[in-house]
Formats: sequence, structure tokens, C-alpha cells
Amino acid sequence: MSSFHPKEEKNPRFGHLELSTSGPEECALTGSALLQSPYHNKGSAFTAKERADFNLHGLLPPNVQTLDEQVKRAYEQYASRPNDLAKNTFMTSMKEQNEVLYYRLIQEHLKEMFSIIYTPTEGDAIQNFSRLFRKPAGCFLNIQDRDRVEADLAKFGAPEDVDYIVVSDGGEILGIGDQGVGGILISIAKLVLTTLCAGIHPNRTLPVVLDCGTDNEDLLNDELYLGFRQKREQGKDYDEFVDTFVKAARKLYPHAYIHFEDFGLANARRILEKYTPQMACFNDDIQGTGCVTLAAIMAGLKVAGLTLSDLRMVVFGAGTAGTGIADQVCDAVATESGKSKEDAAKQIWCVDKPGLLLSSQSSSLTSAQKAYARKDEEWQGKDHDSLLSVVKEVKPHVLIGTSTKPKTFTKEVVQEMSKHVERPIILPLSNPTRLHEAQPADINEWSEGKALIATGSPFPPVTYNGKTYEVAECNNSTIFPGVGLGAILSRSRLLTPKMLVSAFKALAAQSPALHDPDKGLLPDVLDVRELSVKVAMAVVKQSVEEGHAQAKDIPSNDEDLEAWVREQMWEPRYREVVRVTEKEANRHAKGLVGVGRVKSSNEE
Repeated sequence: MSSFHPKEEKNPRFGHLELSTSGPEECALTGSALLQSPYHNKGSAFTAKERADFNLHGLLPPNVQTLDEQVKRAYEQYASRPNDLAKNTFMTSMKEQNEVLYYRLIQEHLKEMFSIIYTPTEGDAIQNFSRLFRKPAGCFLNIQDRDRVEADLAKFGAPEDVDYIVVSDGGEILGIGDQGVGGILISIAKLVLTTLCAGIHPNRTLPVVLDCGTDNEDLLNDELYLGFRQKREQGKDYDEFVDTFVKAARKLYPHAYIHFEDFGLANARRILEKYTPQMACFNDDIQGTGCVTLAAIMAGLKVAGLTLSDLRMVVFGAGTAGTGIADQVCDAVATESGKSKEDAAKQIWCVDKPGLLLSSQSSSLTSAQKAYARKDEEWQGKDHDSLLSVVKEVKPHVLIGTSTKPKTFTKEVVQEMSKHVERPIILPLSNPTRLHEAQPADINEWSEGKALIATGSPFPPVTYNGKTYEVAECNNSTIFPGVGLGAILSRSRLLTPKMLVSAFKALAAQSPALHDPDKGLLPDVLDVRELSVKVAMAVVKQSVEEGHAQAKDIPSNDEDLEAWVREQMWEPRYREVVRVTEKEANRHAKGLVGVGRVKSSNEE
């Protein structure tokens, strides 16, 4: 049997909290209904007492097993699948049956399975959504049925039941473009990461897709396509649909944190800007990428002996990710230095398809790009059509790649940058790996081992003149789950720029490079749960300081605050299950909460 876990007994200080994870768990489900609940089901690990108490005899093989034994069996089944997509499908099936086993299996094999449950394999699953479809999960909202949005959303719980909503319109997913109704899977995948990385309770999350049609001809011509079969709607109807969803979600689940995911370039930023002043919301493509990249930059600047006020940064690829990074850096410079955002933006140069962004191009620039367009007179008589020419003129400390143009950080670009700064910070972030602007080994060699490097995908260490340098991965999973956890636990009214600054500072403070410059600029994803604790604590403290926190009795000292956060983080372990009557049971105990609920909320 498993050894004693410190949370087996109720926490004497924080066990009363709604999200407490210590002590036994109450349940009113019995028999087959209990086995069908992915949040309560233990399968062969139900103890002899639990089998008797919950009328499970005859429904399970007689041998009682531990979670470790179940993980061993599940991994053997996983490993037997012939390809990555088949492994992804296997994991989806497991999640629908037993949440604890699903998350523990991933936790035990995180490095191996991360690319299966998320990018790139999840992208393949999304592209094949209508062909692999077996069982619906999440909330499907259709632009033609706006009058039904609130009623459809209401099926997933009472006001206090939902903490975290991820919503996508499927417009621009994981570099594979418009995937229509298949966007539900990116909402699910992001929520998996929040649970895995930050202990967000899986039965208190809600994945949503806003089906507005699709411009993907392959989907429109596929007779098996499950989504709304027409061209994607935009304009007024689209905006009203999004607003109807947001208003309904806020009415039904007033404490829920809303995470916008993979909205198209034309919509992502303006939606975020519209709702940020109204509620706690987040866009990972814009803010998550920006925060984790900024954490790497901050660590790199400390290694190089520089500050944000010194920074000169060139962003190559001024799309959603590139301008999102620019925004986070701009906010951080303004916060740290006291400069206006307009002055902080002058430390950033953005290069896109036409070259350096200039004010004279205003009519063809997005609203996000306009903030970083340089005055034409600054560049009169100077070459600004290529990345190399801009690097020569600007002499940046930091070079960011979000262009999806492989091999554009050439030997000439890297060597030019290395001429002018002692420790150039070079971050080729485009995914997948084949789209990286340069290979870390080349950057290391061309800079003669001086460059501080972080990438958008995992890479092995690189060597120059016998010296080994670890390449950090700018993985959003080290930041966005912790930000969400902090916002949820504090019940923050808003998610502010200062809260995001506190988050990336907390992550940057854990950089291995601060202790050894040859180590990575960012911590390994294997440490992500501990990182999420630090990030969440920082967000909670900042929310309290700004007066946005609505949770009661938040501890003021770090030791107590850390214990308070940890007590509310869900863990993939089996808790003792105690039977209660329907009258005594709360909604979770009755199986009424979450996507894997046994029955709909309005069937109670």
C-alpha cells in the first residue's frame, strides 16, 4: 500500500477552505455511477472498505491495487500504441475514465508525454477532431444560437462551481490555423496543463469553443466535419457573440477566471483589451508568451550586468506573439524605470515582412504594431529593409524570433550583434523546431560562446571550445498556470499589468543562470509545480496590494501564504472516500460538477 501522505489528515489551519485538498473526500455516488465519474473513480484501487461502502462488489476484479501499480499498467498500455496520435487518443480515453490516474501517469513521465498531450501531437488531434470524435467534452456554443448561450453554459454547474474557463474560437491554433469546432481540444489541452502544472482542480474547469464557422476549405468540404459548416463570421455578429458569451459566463460563474486561447490575429488583442478592464482575463498567446520570454530576458540581463532601463531589443516577427512580448517588456520597463509607456516603447524595434515597422506604414499595421512603429525621420537615409541592417544600426542586447521563418538569424546577424554587446541574449522562439530562426548550436558557435540562449522548443545542451551551455526552453507552462492559480485563489477582480510583472519576476528569480551563467535562463519544466507556487504567491500578493483580491483571510507572511496556496492545489493522488447521503452531500459529492459530471447540473 502507498505510504502516508501529509494531506491524508485534514489540515488544521486551512482544511476549512472550499478548495482544501487534505483529509477524506465525501461522495454520494455508488455502484456504476461512481465508476463512471472520472473525478471519483479509483478503479482497481478502491479499498475493501470502500467497495463495501459504495456497493462496488461484483463491479471490479477482486485484487486491490495501488496507484503506483495502476500507473505501471497504464504506461505499458500507452507505450504499446503504434504512434503519437494513437497515444494521444489513449490518454484522452484515460482522462474520461480516471482523472487521478491520468495526471499521475503524465506527472511520472512528464518529459516524454508533454509533446503527446500538447504540441505538437495535440495539433494533429485537433486537425482530426471530427474523425477521431468519440465522446463530447466541454461546452459547444454556436454563433447561430446566441439566444441559447446562457442556457447552454448553465449546464456545467452552479455559480460557485467553476474557477477557470478556457475559451477558443478555433481561429488560429498552434501554428495550424483555422480549425473551427476542433478548437474545443485546445481549450481542453490548456486546462490539462493548468491542473498538471499548478493544481487547478480539474472538476472546476470549463473548456468552451465558440463555433463561428470556419474558413478552412478542407473542413468545409469534409462530410464528417462536426462544426458549423459555413464561412467564418466576423464583424458585428462575431463581436456580439463573444460579448454574449462573456456576459453569460460572468453572470453564471462570477468568480471564474477567463482565459482566451488561439483567437485569430484580427481578434485576439482587441478582445483582450476590451475585457481586461472589466474582469480577470488572460490571453496566453499574448501575455503568457510575453511573460515567460521576459523572465528569460530578465535573467539574461542580470547575467550580463544590465537592467531593463539599459535594454535595446529587436523583435523579428511582429504578429500576436511578437507584439505580445513587446507589450510585456514595455510594461516592465515602464514599471521598473518610471518611464511612460510611450518612452518605454522606444527601446523596442519590431521587424516584420516589409522590414522595420515605420509610422508611414500605419494604414497596413495592426493596432498592436502601431505602438512600436518608428518615426520615418529616425531612419532617413538608413537601410531598414533587412534584419541585419536593423541589428547593425540598433546594436540590440536582445534579439527575439517569432517570425516562423527558419534560418533567418544568420551567422552575419549573430556576429554583428556579438560585436557590440558582451553577452547577446538571443531567443529563437518560433515553433515547431523546424521553424526556429536558428539552431542553438550555431548561435553558440557564431557568438564564440557568448550568447545567452533560450528557445521555443526543448534542445539539448550545446558546446563551444569544450565548454557546455544549457539551452533554456521558453515554455509558457511555467507561467500561465501559476498566474491563473494566483488569480483564482485570491478571487482577483482583475488581472493587471503589475500582477503579470510580479509573475515574471517570480519566475526569473528561479533562473539557474543566476547561480551559474552556463545554466539555462529558465528553470526546467520538470520543476513546474514548484514554480507555479512561487508565481501564484506573487500574483496573490500583488492582487492584495492593488485592492483587487476578494478572498477572505489571505495570509500576509510568506510562510503561511505558501502553506495556504499548497493546501488548495489539487494533486493526482487517491484520497479516502467517505459515503454521505444525498441530503448531506455537496454538489461535487453528487457528481454534479465539471465536464466529467455524472449528470447535468440542471438535472439535480
